Amino acid sequence: MNKYLLSSLCLFALNNSAHADSAPLTLPTGTITALANDDQTVSLTTPTSAGSRLNLSAMETPASVESLSGEQVRARGDHSVQDAVSRSTGISRTGTPGDGGTSLQARGFTGQSSVMQLYDGNRMYTGMGTVTFPVDTWSVERVDVLRGPASVLYGEGATGAVVNVIPKKPFEGEIENHVRVGYGSFDRQQQAFDSGGSLTDTLSYRLNLNRLRSNGWVDRGDSSSDFISAALRWQATDDLTFTLAHDYGDQRPQNYFGTPLIYGQLKDSLRNKNYNVRDDKQHYNDQWTRLTTDWQINDAVSASNELYYLKAQRRWQNAENYNFDADSQQLSRSGYFGIGHKQEQVGDRQTFTFKHSLFGLDSQTVTGVDYNRIRFQLNSNSPFNDVLPNGQPLDLYHPQTGYFESANPYRDQFDSTTKQMSVFAENRTQLSERWSLVTGVRRDYVHVDRTNLVDGSQSDKTLTGNNWKAGLVFALTQDTSFYGQVATSTDGIGGLISLSPSQQQYDLSTARQTEIGLKQLFWDQRGEFTLAAYRIVKKKLLTDDPGNPTLKQQVGQQSSNGLEASLDLQLPNAWQLQANAAIVKAKYDDFEEVVGGVPVSRNGNRPVDVPRRTANLWLSKAITDDVKAGAGMRYVDARYADMANRNELPSYTVVDATLSWKALRNTTLGLQVNNLFDRTYAQSQYNEGQQWILGEPRSFFVTADYTF
Repeated sequence: MNKYLLSSLCLFALNNSAHADSAPLTLPTGTITALANDDQTVSLTTPTSAGSRLNLSAMETPASVESLSGEQVRARGDHSVQDAVSRSTGISRTGTPGDGGTSLQARGFTGQSSVMQLYDGNRMYTGMGTVTFPVDTWSVERVDVLRGPASVLYGEGATGAVVNVIPKKPFEGEIENHVRVGYGSFDRQQQAFDSGGSLTDTLSYRLNLNRLRSNGWVDRGDSSSDFISAALRWQATDDLTFTLAHDYGDQRPQNYFGTPLIYGQLKDSLRNKNYNVRDDKQHYNDQWTRLTTDWQINDAVSASNELYYLKAQRRWQNAENYNFDADSQQLSRSGYFGIGHKQEQVGDRQTFTFKHSLFGLDSQTVTGVDYNRIRFQLNSNSPFNDVLPNGQPLDLYHPQTGYFESANPYRDQFDSTTKQMSVFAENRTQLSERWSLVTGVRRDYVHVDRTNLVDGSQSDKTLTGNNWKAGLVFALTQDTSFYGQVATSTDGIGGLISLSPSQQQYDLSTARQTEIGLKQLFWDQRGEFTLAAYRIVKKKLLTDDPGNPTLKQQVGQQSSNGLEASLDLQLPNAWQLQANAAIVKAKYDDFEEVVGGVPVSRNGNRPVDVPRRTANLWLSKAITDDVKAGAGMRYVDARYADMANRNELPSYTVVDATLSWKALRNTTLGLQVNNLFDRTYAQSQYNEGQQWILGEPRSFFVTADYTF
């Protein structure tokens, strides 16, 4: 597959070489400024935060990078960042309530330990595989995505992709305000406010508030969230800027752990049933505070420092497993899990950026140091024994709500203190008029101290990771570039801050990717497309020991090969088209699973939750100057719910549509329809595929936006 693509790229280069301009070529660049109306466009010339720390555009970056503007995300009716990101190339949702509903799949790798999610460039280390921030998309200015390994930029846990959510920023100018009210299906309500501008000649601000409420589309599916994002920027001098930002989110999501399969099949009549207990709990509270200092020391040197404090508290109390026994024809409820997280993280990142000459060539280098101290405490009712060992019998169509009951008390289980430090560097050197080289290195040091609060025992582990990348970009013309890259990454076998004593004996898993690709602007820059092919091999997976099924060996291997393509067209008559597609062949190369005490090889099987094909399409049109319409399709191929590849989630195609009308100069009315054809589909799975977490049925949402 890679050889085929490489030959195709070479033929393309030969066919176009005659049109190459002999004058010196400079790849197009741009600058990002926070606009009051957030109506910024993103393209291959937009600098991206995910793919590099050197403020490179997508054309200059030898990797697969993609950006979505906040305005674009909200216009499409995407309620969450994960909804928005799953419209980008090759990424699908795999979230469940246990991971905060935020887990993603990219390039054959799934979960928080392989697909990293950042907020404003900051990473909250995941405890027990859970991330619960950001809350919604109202305060999003842009979402940047880097597909493939990114540990050289962000550290451990970034083999599949990195998603960076950039919040709305302060801007200079007259104060502008934006108010939204919305109402829709399932009594969904929204009240939102966005305000920003200059307070003085040197002070500017941004304030966002968002309140959401819903009755949910399943029985007892009430949900709520409140979000505040505030930032104040002080331009102390022409060369020195301070920005203080604070974000607060409080969520109570719809407490739904999926619909059980009956005789291995989904029954449509159970679509709206909720089998959880009456006194269920799912509550997340997150706070992020950041102080950023940007200093332009001179024309050639700049410095940036980010000091941050992150805090999260999470609580679950649910009956999570619903199993149907075909012999007795009885549905039972079990898995009474009470879990709590308390997490605090203090960190600082200092970088210096230099514009200089390297062997007589124009070059730019960023160097930096990153430090984090994370405290994490887990409370639970482990070992999670139910009062009824065989589960509580339930009526399939009229399930008794009942109450949370456990044979074990809810108590403190363990706490940990994790100290992380890294040094990193990245460089871009212009080798010639057409060739540029982008390289990077990173060294990570992590030390974890863990205390068992039940028996007082202690354990600790020191982990180190070394990662690097090297990529070449060839500018065939100013609007066409080819690239090739090799990059490495490291992943933990679990969240580092919550490693159990048995997990602490293992090293980090390692991965390496090779990638080649093409990026092009065409049709007077009204169109752009990208094409990429890659291979990733990840080693040191935990696999069961064939000689002793109670032990693990860190010898497993997983690989993926894939093709990705995207297209963006500004068509005549105010039509616009965005489309992308991805094919991935992912498999276990060396992996064994113990089944009934017997090791069984899973070599050649596809990893859980990985679709072979994904595709997205969005078509929009400005019908008049005041009326705009859009419609989009999202396709996800079938996925397996178990390592044996026996339980399969079917493929699905979902269509969404939007309509907006600028009724008055400052007033816009909007209509969003999600799942237009009311498709019943499994967005993800739980309980080893015995429960399907279904996507939302057809729903509408009406908005009124007023600016002043």
